[in-house]
Amino acid sequence: MVGSRSETGKASRPGWRLGQIPKEHHMHSEIFAHVNQATCAAENHGRLFGKRVGVQSLFCVRGWPCTGGSKALEGFHPLEDATVIQRLKTEGAVLAGSTRSSELGLGIAGDGAAKAVSQGLVHAALMMDTLGEARVAAVKAGLFGFKPSWGRVSRFGLMGLAPSMECCGMLASNLDDIARMLETVAHIDERDPSMAADKPTGTSPALTRAGVFKELQDLLEPQERSAFSQAVSRLEQAGLTIREAQYKDLSLFAAVHQVIAAVEASSSCGKFDGVRFGHRASGGKNWNEMYLQTRRESFGPLMKAFLFQGAYFQFEDYAAFEQACRIRTRLVQGLAKLLENLDVLVLPALHAKREPASPRDIEELYRAFSLTLPASVAGLPAIALPGMVRCDGRDLGLQLVGSWGTDQGMLALAQRLTTLTQGAP
Repeated sequence: MVGSRSETGKASRPGWRLGQIPKEHHMHSEIFAHVNQATCAAENHGRLFGKRVGVQSLFCVRGWPCTGGSKALEGFHPLEDATVIQRLKTEGAVLAGSTRSSELGLGIAGDGAAKAVSQGLVHAALMMDTLGEARVAAVKAGLFGFKPSWGRVSRFGLMGLAPSMECCGMLASNLDDIARMLETVAHIDERDPSMAADKPTGTSPALTRAGVFKELQDLLEPQERSAFSQAVSRLEQAGLTIREAQYKDLSLFAAVHQVIAAVEASSSCGKFDGVRFGHRASGGKNWNEMYLQTRRESFGPLMKAFLFQGAYFQFEDYAAFEQACRIRTRLVQGLAKLLENLDVLVLPALHAKREPASPRDIEELYRAFSLTLPASVAGLPAIALPGMVRCDGRDLGLQLVGSWGTDQGMLALAQRLTTLTQGAP
């Protein structure tokens, strides 16, 4: 994506009243990296007419700063919109601003998307989901978080990190807004070669068969198991048929994701060299010194560790990367086989005692996101429902994972379960 280094000019304040963004959020806010100060009157009366949407600063919006929470993208202003942004505008959405992001979307440290929705500043938000960030951030804020099937939503114009793992996640306080968002952005885009060739058509049958991994017993603490079992019982009372699902490779998803995503990230971040766009270090005596100094200054400690891991597997132990890819194929095929006789898989979204917002290192980050990784590795649709699994005063979220392409059916099931177990959202 080509961009410029110029600064955007000032404009008038937003024109809405309900949910208007206060002045304190306009500059240096912990929620917004950029507030759209242009007149916010929707031009098109589409399915999102009048809906205020926040977009993480990893999504390119023409003329807006797009830093992705990283110094590597300092001063970058895209010259065109990401495809999903174009779709939002076409359907009448009001773009409220870009929300703050963890560095290049890795984890949820410092992210503002969920805060913007939970505080009523926007109706919904777009957020990159690579490890499960959109789902985890949503649950922590008491929201619904959805990750579509990989290849259903265009990634053109996203400042991505791990292309084969990441999706355009969606957060909202109600499922209707997520359904409208999905219907808006899930369109074939010729500019994204990774998209599925065909868009699923028609309505999917009701999803009623749910599987619970037997191996979860070993991955959850006793209190977590108890809380999750109570939630599963409520699902059964709501009409789902619960079956035990055996999957001996469940513990492998974290290692496979970490190796493959790190290699992809190392390759993706090669473009942040200070030459074409983004941060450029000063004081270098030649191009080589400038490049090396720029790379040193551009990334934080956690991201550097992740990129070093990727470079190691890319150049020193490529056999491990190839093995991870082979295991990934086996994992994907295994989940597909399980879902031949099931409609959804059910598991928590979070662990009670693992904090995803402040990891000390990459290993701790992956431990915190271990329950959301299967859907990311396999490219399957997943939705996190708040308030259904509570342990030690903390909401762990209830996560539903479905077969590829059953996105609409998953949202319909989530709506039905939420209505039956908690009342209409």
